[in-house]
Amino acid sequence: MTDALTVVFFPEGAVGPTNNCVGIGTVLARRGHRVVFVVEESFAGDLEAKGFEERLMRLGPPSEEPEVPGQFWKDYIRDTAPEFRRSTLEQLEGFIRPTWQALVDGATYVDERLTEIFDELGPDVIVQDNVVAFPAVAASGRPWVRSASCNPTELRDPLVPPTFSGYPVADRAGWEEFDAEYRRIHEDLWRGFDDFCRTRGAGPLDELEFMNTSPWLNLYLFPGPLDYRRQRPLDPTWHRLDAVGRTTADPFVVPDTLQDGDGALVYFSLGSLGSADVELMQRVLDVLASTSHRYIVSLGPRADELVLADNQWGQEYLPQPNVLPQVDLVITHGGNNTNSEVLSLGLPQIVLPIFWDQHANAQRIDELELGARLDTYRFEDADMTSAIERLLGDVGLERRLAEIAEAIGREPGAVRGAELIERLGQTAQPVLT
Repeated sequence: MTDALTVVFFPEGAVGPTNNCVGIGTVLARRGHRVVFVVEESFAGDLEAKGFEERLMRLGPPSEEPEVPGQFWKDYIRDTAPEFRRSTLEQLEGFIRPTWQALVDGATYVDERLTEIFDELGPDVIVQDNVVAFPAVAASGRPWVRSASCNPTELRDPLVPPTFSGYPVADRAGWEEFDAEYRRIHEDLWRGFDDFCRTRGAGPLDELEFMNTSPWLNLYLFPGPLDYRRQRPLDPTWHRLDAVGRTTADPFVVPDTLQDGDGALVYFSLGSLGSADVELMQRVLDVLASTSHRYIVSLGPRADELVLADNQWGQEYLPQPNVLPQVDLVITHGGNNTNSEVLSLGLPQIVLPIFWDQHANAQRIDELELGARLDTYRFEDADMTSAIERLLGDVGLERRLAEIAEAIGREPGAVRGAELIERLGQTAQPVLT
């Protein structure tokens, strides 16, 4: 064991990025390093309960109402849900632009507090898992890591479909229009944020990018067998983690009501944010009720507004890592964490994308024939029921998924991520592939 490092993790205030950082941070803590999480005040105590130090900050003025972890984004997704019924091109103005604006506003508001935290802790490495830059990170002069928890289409390339589009790799129709519309809608916001980053000592942002590549070390989470072919190789500081493989101490036993019965055992989750769309959740539940299978349902923050059928059981929160190994198929929103976890277990999936990178993940699963992508708000009952039967009965798919799971399992992502961060902290030199 080398000298202990101080590693500061600064994840976005959402479940996915936080879970990734917890997975890697746990490995570092076991190796004897000091791990500190910078989290929003609404998350106070959550990371301490997992054995980490915390430093608290805010991304905006205090609310007059009691706050719960991640409530801002849950409310935001609920209020903008009508936008998700539009095409990804139309969402650029109605959802993507306001989301970037909210993120930029948060980064601007909190920068001085982050500077205080980094000055106090004197970290050897800062790991940030955010989609926007926080100038205090780069301006600290300390080695820092960019951790990208979203689909790697955000790492732009001429052979990779536009970020947020969900367009197929093999068909470039619409790519140019999408890129042009993205520029039209976002260029002014990007220029203003670029000016702010320069003013705060972090240097310029790359063209139309809200987050730069770190000169030290960059990590992205995505299963290797699904990764994109590129015209330009990524910078050698980029390293792929196939799956972080988060764990939870919360046990899960299949309820008695679902233990016995005909059909497969299926897990249904639209994630901590997507499940706030009660209309969509109930629509899916009603279709699943007509099948002969059994369903474990992650109900989400509005659980008391949903009605379950006799072949369904659910709770507001479920320990997903301990649920997935017990099921035969997953119906999901296509979040990057869930996508990686499902594939690491060799499970087929039906994807109902809602926002952000979920469209890209859904498209990738569909075009590689590893599952099915359905039109989230317009699918027919038969689309869902036939997809379930087709995927459960596909022996060839089962074999392919098993091979992918084996490939992902050869190098645990949390361990690999911790090793790379540790190397950066020990050498203070860029970590190259």
